[in-house]
Amino acid sequence: MEQVKDQQLNKRNTTIAIVIVGAMFFIFGLVSWVNAILIPYFKIACELTHFESYFVAFAFYIAYFCLSIPSAHILNKVGYKRGIMYGFFCMAVGAALFIPAALTRTYGIFLTGLFVIGAGLTILQSAANPYITIVGPIESAAKRISMMGIFNKFAGIVSPLIFAAVVLKVTDSNLFTLLESGTLDEASKNMMLDDLIRRVIKPYAILSVILLVFGIFVRYSVLPEIDPAENNKEEENCTHKRTSIFQFPYLILGAVALFIHVGTQIIAIDTIISYAGSMGMNLLEAKAFPSYTLTATIIGYMIGIVLIPKYVSQTRALQFCCVLGLLLSIAIILVSKEVIILGHESNLSIWFLCALGLPNALVYAGIWPLSIKGLGRFTKIGSSLMIMGLSGNAIMPIVYGYVADVWDLQNAYMVLIPCYLYLIFFAVYGHKVQTWSFKKI
Repeated sequence: MEQVKDQQLNKRNTTIAIVIVGAMFFIFGLVSWVNAILIPYFKIACELTHFESYFVAFAFYIAYFCLSIPSAHILNKVGYKRGIMYGFFCMAVGAALFIPAALTRTYGIFLTGLFVIGAGLTILQSAANPYITIVGPIESAAKRISMMGIFNKFAGIVSPLIFAAVVLKVTDSNLFTLLESGTLDEASKNMMLDDLIRRVIKPYAILSVILLVFGIFVRYSVLPEIDPAENNKEEENCTHKRTSIFQFPYLILGAVALFIHVGTQIIAIDTIISYAGSMGMNLLEAKAFPSYTLTATIIGYMIGIVLIPKYVSQTRALQFCCVLGLLLSIAIILVSKEVIILGHESNLSIWFLCALGLPNALVYAGIWPLSIKGLGRFTKIGSSLMIMGLSGNAIMPIVYGYVADVWDLQNAYMVLIPCYLYLIFFAVYGHKVQTWSFKKI
């Protein structure tokens, strides 16, 4: 009787964990994917080049690289729930920094605020990703991650639209044309730019309060604590005793794969508005394209939930998605045909870029469980290493922006091809490597 009661308690705790972590992933999406519209918005308001504008993504995501290991120590010291609360508090401070940044129209303060938000998000991701991976059977982890991805990407769909609805006006098309014309005197231009940038004050002040309140809610919620070392035991068939995470080759290769994957994902979303702009669309029309990409991603997650692991293994799904991502990347570069789709007059290549969201959905969901499976007592530090891989979001847009300034926006998507080639390697071979000798997999 007691055993049945414990099983019910475990099921209840699992459900509670999934719901609360799902809410966290929704908030992750709200603060992360709004960068897709912040990049062109800051480019106009702060008078930036393509290269400079992509420092929005760099400042936000480089925090993953700098703070992933410290975040593991924070979680070890204070526990998951208190650590999550601190993460939300940190994000609230970063959102509040947008107020002085807007009042002074100082790009550097905006970047500082984005870094602080990213720092808080690093703590949250360090807790949430291993949590959802090991709260149930590792074989169905990709399914649970797909569920979290739907929360995250749905927030990604609505966040640019909410931002545009709150910050942009119908008459801004004329304003953008006037600013680009070069006919304004310096005083008039600065007055218009100051008015444009100060529109972010109200939404980010509200966001700061929401983050603060949710952090307190999680701290005092019934979210159960878990022991990663106990829930993700080291593989029993391991032929030697490991003393360091660097003795798990598949983890290291997985962290590199995650670095590359998130970079390709952020390129597909955060560059698409600028790419649409190169086709003659203004910001008010182009703002819809990140939502199209994220809708394709949600469709991918739904496919994963239905198929994994009942009909197809998460490994096989990863392999298929990596190959499809490579084919779509080639199509983005090579296809140049004018079409009208969903009322947008555009080049067909931009729709291949939107479609890239479909395979990207299950790449993340496939890499994570294959990379941390069987880490045992190294699960927390291994998860932090994986979180460090999320800094690919910081580096890849900068690389793309540089290539776009040198060549053009379409040919700059050439950077995606070597990325997907490596992802195919990891999906087929790299995740099975147990020793650095590569003799036995």
